[in-house]
Amino acid sequence: MKTAIVGGGASGFFLAVNLKEMMPQMEVSIIERSHRVLAKVEVSGGGRCNCTNSFAGVTDLSKVYPRGHRLMKRLFKQFGPRDAYQWFERHGVRLTTQADQCVFPASQDSHAIINCFLNEAHRHHINICAGVRVGTIADLLHDYDYVCVCTGGQPRMAGLQWLSDVGHEIVQPVPSLFTLSIADKALCGLMGTVVENVNIGIAGTKMRAEGSLLITHWGVSGPAVLRLSSYAARYLSENAYQVPLTVNWTGLRESEVFRLLQNIADQHPMKQLSSVRPCDLPARLWEYLLKKTLGERSQSRWHGVNYKELNRLTNALVNDICHTSGRATFRDEFVTCGGVSLSSVNPSTLESRFVPHLFFSGEVLDIDGVTGGFNFQAAWTTAFVVASAIAHQ
Repeated sequence: MKTAIVGGGASGFFLAVNLKEMMPQMEVSIIERSHRVLAKVEVSGGGRCNCTNSFAGVTDLSKVYPRGHRLMKRLFKQFGPRDAYQWFERHGVRLTTQADQCVFPASQDSHAIINCFLNEAHRHHINICAGVRVGTIADLLHDYDYVCVCTGGQPRMAGLQWLSDVGHEIVQPVPSLFTLSIADKALCGLMGTVVENVNIGIAGTKMRAEGSLLITHWGVSGPAVLRLSSYAARYLSENAYQVPLTVNWTGLRESEVFRLLQNIADQHPMKQLSSVRPCDLPARLWEYLLKKTLGERSQSRWHGVNYKELNRLTNALVNDICHTSGRATFRDEFVTCGGVSLSSVNPSTLESRFVPHLFFSGEVLDIDGVTGGFNFQAAWTTAFVVASAIAHQ
């Protein structure tokens, strides 16, 4: 019995190792188009590899999986986050859970995961064929008993055409998890500024995200922006990545911020506006907001601020507007929204509904998550499900 795994990434290796553990007699080959395997794992998480999440506090999977949450809920019953944590520790990778519930190798080095996979592949005599292009599905199934497609996200429809040709519905791929360019040069001049507990959204929609925000020389980045880009991936693509962002720099309600500003004015009447920062905002950001809102009056003292100006400052703090001018020009997208439609696969086994003995796992499916280890967890879960399905056929 022979199985071909197309794609030498996270999901492909996890599938291969688990399949050999379940069926030692199975001959397993990983076929990777590029000359390097696990390249994406190596650079993930800044080289630290945020390999999963504790999911503590996640009460609604749709909040972390904008696409595919219903299927993930079902598949977690077979192999969930706790199973993944135990799997890696059982295979020699000690893990640690951060305060934000992101899980990393204790070594803080992605090579802990890579070395684990390569060592297990060697131990189980898994064939690794790098720099090899595959033919058609028919050719693969002629040479192998089972074929598993684990090619990851494809940025263009052309990369999925070979799967469409045999009947699978393909959901138009668009980038997810990316940073945004901002046209406001004054804001970009604050590059390096990090603001915690920001609430960011797209004006006129219900799409919002929370977390820290990093101002860069091209625009905005950080967990809040990455999460928003995931929730709004299709909307942003349809609008050419040019939308008005609403930013609550404080994470507080409007009434709370107004009272806070009133208290500052009462307690520090003779101090300049810039010298007392609400919510411990970074100094440069507070000065930017003051100048943007009050112009020349930004140099005033607190006792000179009238009721109307307090309202304007409140609005700037909780409902600031930034206009995006596109996605960042850097190729920093690591996740693609779209891929093989979930209606094209059996939800219990991830086997193709059109081609027997053809399976899918990982990001090639129309499943993607927000930042925080959720995409790797989807890779482990779907790979394990496919390995189990083949082993029990």
